Amino acid sequence: MLVEETYLKGCYIITPKIYKDERGVFLESFNTQRFLKETGVATTFVQDNISKSLKGVLRGLHFQKGEAAQAKLVQVIKGRVLDICVDIRQESATFGKHFSTYLDDSNKRQLYIPKGFAHGFLALENNTIFSYKCDNYYNKVSESGIIFNDKTLAIDWGFPEEDIIISEKDRDLKTFKKIFY
Repeated sequence: MLVEETYLKGCYIITPKIYKDERGVFLESFNTQRFLKETGVATTFVQDNISKSLKGVLRGLHFQKGEAAQAKLVQVIKGRVLDICVDIRQESATFGKHFSTYLDDSNKRQLYIPKGFAHGFLALENNTIFSYKCDNYYNKVSESGIIFNDKTLAIDWGFPEEDIIISEKDRDLKTFKKIFY
């Protein structure tokens, strides 16, 4: 596996080694020892989530606050997404900055998102299946999020806003400034 840190400290792109032959494909999707060796991050995932989305579905930008904060390892099982993470660590030099990458079922890349980040993705194909490994359990009381079209963050989703499918809950999220200033 190849591990590359993004410009957001602690956020990593992981590219697995893929073995292909006439039978199909094999890859190791996660190895705790290798991950620790490559990143210095000791983590234990306690909850796995999977979503299935139509093209144009945007989920996010979500995070959990306080003791319920979550680090995530995300990947696409089927389809393609534009994945976004936003540094919301107020003491960080990259506070308010975001990182975007394409994840799909061909490149098999993963994104490790540490605690202190908001996260979201836009499905770019119908029936996209997305997997999240979390190091903390979901906690409804601690959940929060930033509206996807926040002017301060100015995220380019590369998709017509009028065609985005988003839940009412996510449409009602606050702006970055209302949360952090």
